[in-house]
Amino acid sequence: MMKKTILALNNISKLAEEKLKADYEFTMQSDRPDAIIVRSFNMHDYALPETVLAVSRAGAGTNNIPVDEYAKRGVVVFNTPGANANAVKELVIAALLMSGRKIVDGIEWVKTLKGSEGLSKAVESGKKAFVGREISEKTLGIIGLGAIGILVANAAISLGMNVVGVDPYLSTANALRLNPAVRIAPSTDALLEASDFVTIHVPYNESTKYTVNSGNIGKMKKGAALINLARGELVENAAVLEAIKSGALSRYVTDFPADELIGTDGVIVMPHLGASTPEAEDNCAVMAAGELKDFLEDGNIRNSVNFPACAAPRAGKCRMTVIHKNEKSVISSITDIIGKAGVNIENFVSRSRGEFAYAIIDTTEVLAANVIADIEALPSVIRCRVL
Repeated sequence: MMKKTILALNNISKLAEEKLKADYEFTMQSDRPDAIIVRSFNMHDYALPETVLAVSRAGAGTNNIPVDEYAKRGVVVFNTPGANANAVKELVIAALLMSGRKIVDGIEWVKTLKGSEGLSKAVESGKKAFVGREISEKTLGIIGLGAIGILVANAAISLGMNVVGVDPYLSTANALRLNPAVRIAPSTDALLEASDFVTIHVPYNESTKYTVNSGNIGKMKKGAALINLARGELVENAAVLEAIKSGALSRYVTDFPADELIGTDGVIVMPHLGASTPEAEDNCAVMAAGELKDFLEDGNIRNSVNFPACAAPRAGKCRMTVIHKNEKSVISSITDIIGKAGVNIENFVSRSRGEFAYAIIDTTEVLAANVIADIEALPSVIRCRVL
């Protein structure tokens, strides 16, 4: 059997190739790949080959992928939530310290003293300009209690901070991972009012754009600090600059450079370092490779951003997967075709998400070509695979 081809559009950790190399061709050049693994490559202008069944992003954000368009084409897009969570958590802790203490300002000032006489005296007399505050016993507000938010919350508790969080989609599983000392705020506004430091950890979409904005930034404690290592568009830069200028906000630390932020007093801008560790890159690559392998071999969907989670252990002699529009009578039409062919269904799992749905069908016999063709011909079916 010919090996399936995985195309890497960016340099990916060698661990991904190690996970796949036994059964797949892992390459950075292919006109007919079965799947794609990507990091930052912009796929919006990319001519996606018709052979591609899935794309896996070695990271959490998928803004560089036309997710909705790919869904219409039956291409499953995966991401790797939580794989880089520890790396981002550690940078958030560093950002907390940088926003409380004037560490960066002090470092830059010391550089100006090189070659000066009386260095020790200059340091002692000048350091008072960089007095900061400790984070212990201060309140950290966390907007978004997913994989990263939970790690940040628990770490902050261990550092002696009070922690309050808000997340309208907080799952039971995530709630159980939180330190019991973490308080849940009834709203984002209530969180802003209670916090000395605020950090944001939500995905970016139309509903989360400008989570912190000119309408609510004034609710923050005077002199509070804001940290954004999630996505630049989650914060309205103009509102931040005005708050910094007025003294309402003492510090803004972000991992997303914007021209208007660079060189502004009170703003620390980093070059998107959140997941820039070899450990995070390895974790993301291995997870992305595993998702592709599970989907290509068994049709299981885990951590997709455009199709529902749907997975099942193998049963029977044949497995078919069907991507279809989430419309009435599609499932009954599929089962009718299989039933009329005299084939028993061993297991049938179906899940829907918005406009689209996905089904895994295990049968007791191998499906004949005409049966497969009849299912593919259904008006609502987008893509059908026999594994």
